[in-house]
Amino acid sequence: MKDILEYTSYRQYIADYYADKKAKSAFTWQEFAASAGFSSPVYLKYVSEGRFNLSEAAADRMARLMHLADYEREFFVEMVKFDHAKNDAQKRAAFSKMVAIGEAHKAKVVDAESFRFFEDWKKPVLRELAPAMPGAKPLALAHACRAKVSAAEVSETLSFLVKADLLKKDENGNYSQTDKVVTTGPMEFTPLAIRGLHRQMGELALDAIEGVPQNERHFSGLTLGVTREAYEKIVKRIAEFRKEIIAIATENSKTEEVYRLNMQFFPMTNMKESKKG
Repeated sequence: MKDILEYTSYRQYIADYYADKKAKSAFTWQEFAASAGFSSPVYLKYVSEGRFNLSEAAADRMARLMHLADYEREFFVEMVKFDHAKNDAQKRAAFSKMVAIGEAHKAKVVDAESFRFFEDWKKPVLRELAPAMPGAKPLALAHACRAKVSAAEVSETLSFLVKADLLKKDENGNYSQTDKVVTTGPMEFTPLAIRGLHRQMGELALDAIEGVPQNERHFSGLTLGVTREAYEKIVKRIAEFRKEIIAIATENSKTEEVYRLNMQFFPMTNMKESKKG
């Protein structure tokens, strides 16, 4: 069975723990639940399937039952908190603690670097900007950003990008990208970071309406009445369009400016709810 620090889901850990015990003895879900103090013989089975949740007290009890060490118990409880969190702030706090526990014990938490890349606008921007300004110092890179950023923040971001293998730095101090395009992939925690990034980029877009000359930016929009079928077709076309934009942008390795393309397609009404009344 994998080390707990390699998990991102407490439900999967419970399922794997059960499977491991079952393979070695005549272990049952009923026995597992009873030993954890649950009256329902299928409670933990349903927890592992996402049908029931663990309380924080039950999470600590479960961690002790599964013979997890102090920091492992804390990691398990934070996984439970992450899964049950009602908002992004709570999820972010739980995940940050999980990462801190992993780092304190020299373990790499799955998705941590991806999360950190996508949670902050500076990382994707500087990943594009640094290779386009060979030999530039952090202060020069900071001045090249339209949004306010300090030289110290630039230096910290560049160090992260190199450590995460998203940029390479040569002996002359010049940066190059390891891959031209970074995608989110099927990662557990990345959607949380992506939501935060969308908020940041949306705020920067608002600033650009007044702060960037009109001939250097393009804003347009549509307000449409659609069916669900039309929605699905439009989303598919947007995905295809994004691929076309990436292909155009990567035709030439030269970068003159770093741009952000936001594409938002969201409901302005809630007619389904109004019909219920």
